[in-house]
Amino acid sequence: MDLAVKWQELMDNPFFRNIPYKVELNKYGTILMSPASNWHGILQFNVGSEIKARKKSGVIIVECSILTGEGVRVADVAWASDEFFAEFGDKTPYPKAPEICVEIKSPANSCAEMEEKTRLYLEKGAYEVWIVDEQGKVNFFSHTGKIRNSKIAANFKL
Repeated sequence: MDLAVKWQELMDNPFFRNIPYKVELNKYGTILMSPASNWHGILQFNVGSEIKARKKSGVIIVECSILTGEGVRVADVAWASDEFFAEFGDKTPYPKAPEICVEIKSPANSCAEMEEKTRLYLEKGAYEVWIVDEQGKVNFFSHTGKIRNSKIAANFKL
């Protein structure tokens, strides 16, 4: 099954427009949906704004779809360098992860799910994955594991 084609079908399906859920696909093409709270949206905006303040170039993407080895996953926030954006533009889903992928953890997310998404984004080329908890505490991960702070957006704090 071509997950990118299935993803395009979802985007074109009027049933999935304007629903208050984050939609993803697993590796079998099964639709995964999770509700998002207003606080989740506030954290998404705050993270994107803080990254933009530190990175004067590049593009902030909210709800960034990425074709991974285990389906289409949607990072809550991503930062893509100008070089990344020049190569991939608004291709949907991205065949490679932007440099920074951020997940905002909600009560519906398990630690195992966050670990899986971290692994998948790093496998697809992300330099860093950030996990933000409901209190706004950020944990940073790279290919070497958990890191103290972002090397791309130095001294990042919410």
